Amino acid sequence: MPDYFALLHVPRQPWLDAEALKERFLALSVDVHPDRVHAASETERQAANERFAELNAAYNCLREPVARLRHLLELERGTKLASIERVPAGTMELFMQVGNLCRKVDAFLKEKDSVDSPLLKARIFESGLDWMDKLNALLAVIHQKEEQLNDDLKAMPPYSDEDQAANEEASLPTSRIEEIYRMMSYYARWGAQIRERLVQLSF
Repeated sequence: MPDYFALLHVPRQPWLDAEALKERFLALSVDVHPDRVHAASETERQAANERFAELNAAYNCLREPVARLRHLLELERGTKLASIERVPAGTMELFMQVGNLCRKVDAFLKEKDSVDSPLLKARIFESGLDWMDKLNALLAVIHQKEEQLNDDLKAMPPYSDEDQAANEEASLPTSRIEEIYRMMSYYARWGAQIRERLVQLSF
């Protein structure tokens, strides 16, 4: 599998500064951007386009915490990660809250679609605002938990090939990284479910 960390010349670590990563991507891709090679030969354009596609794929992977952690773990272990089968420990209460609220909002949306009376539509509109407030409040909780996990990743000591060369036992805390990855995956999924319903409520 490609090593996106090596491709962008950044250390293989679970947390990366978003702005620094973007600047690195832009610096590496400027000479192979399609707008810069349109006058080159067909062979040169093809090579540049392939290089730009590689850099773009690397950047899109590493800028997203969940994708970055998955890629990091697969590189470290040399194998694909197994799919997530159960809710991680410590997140069950939030899982229940998201599930219950989404079911209630779905029932409200079904009721909203069946209303024809202008008076009832006005009442439904007010109720919709209340549901949006509840969804946004729960989304804020998810964002806070995601930030806490990002802080945990940021606090992990830097690790490089030189560290491993100096100490054969040096390694990334992959068990903890996988735990954070699985929690972040669920938070991302639940956040997407909430945002989907917020969009439906806005119409």
